Amino acid sequence: MERAQVPRLTETEIEAAGALAQRVIANVGQAAEVRDDVIEQLVIAVLAEGHVLIEDLPGVGKTTLARALSRSLDLEFARIQCTADLLPADVVGVNIFNQRESRFEFRPGPIFANVVLVDEINRASPKTQSGLLECMQERRVTVDVHTHELARPFLVLATQNPVEYEGTYPLPEAQVDRFMVRLSLGYPDAAGEAGMLAAHEAGDRVASLEPVVDAAEVLGAQDAAMRVRASEALRHYIVSLLHRTREDPRVELGASPRAGLLLLRAAKAHALLAGRDHALPDDVQRMVAPVLSHRIVLAPEAFETTGEQIVADAVAATPAM
Repeated sequence: MERAQVPRLTETEIEAAGALAQRVIANVGQAAEVRDDVIEQLVIAVLAEGHVLIEDLPGVGKTTLARALSRSLDLEFARIQCTADLLPADVVGVNIFNQRESRFEFRPGPIFANVVLVDEINRASPKTQSGLLECMQERRVTVDVHTHELARPFLVLATQNPVEYEGTYPLPEAQVDRFMVRLSLGYPDAAGEAGMLAAHEAGDRVASLEPVVDAAEVLGAQDAAMRVRASEALRHYIVSLLHRTREDPRVELGASPRAGLLLLRAAKAHALLAGRDHALPDDVQRMVAPVLSHRIVLAPEAFETTGEQIVADAVAATPAM
């Protein structure tokens, strides 16, 4: 069976997506002291309909970055503050019996917003973390055999502290694999940190942000990103990268087929922001580290290696198309 022909992107659509990204990057940068490449990867995840895991030390601006993005998008926002006693029903919702009408009514949880900030996700129990699996993959919720569709666009922004910190639970592999990208912020340089201190004296910079993009524009840009062309050779290049990670003797669990799908979508979104209607190996190489590194589970004896190094070695050993 032949695949349906996808309409070619027009110059107007490409320019509109690029302008949208620049507005969001500039707006977020007003409130978050974060490198531009980190904000760009965040925007690429939005265009590629992917979820984002922001992992770093406490106090470096993870929640500020997530809030700044949500303020920049004129979308419904909800925040879930994870604690050890948080229950799955607190996230997805619950059926409540209506005595007057003698029937159960579904009360949706915060996951039904467009942008959901799951703050300190690894402080929630594994049972609660598992409640996010269906939401993030199928974009729907099943409660008592009834399925409820989530709104579009839908984006989960999760923050977490390093797993060795007290009171944290390691995320299960199935949960980690549902995040398109993992971002780390690091400490700002001295000048940036001094500027941040001066700017925050006047109040919360995030609260003063105004939306610069609405839901229709986000959906239009997401549709444009999906229509970016990818050649058969490019798809084979991505598959070769995935196999390199799986065959590395230092790896216990390599990148999954889902990782390949998300890498392709991220590469297409990167190409769109570069002003092209087709993706190139350079787009894959620019996005491969944030998309694949967090999915690599190292073998016990490879304690001196990182997922980033595994991915870098895979790129170096795999010839581009």
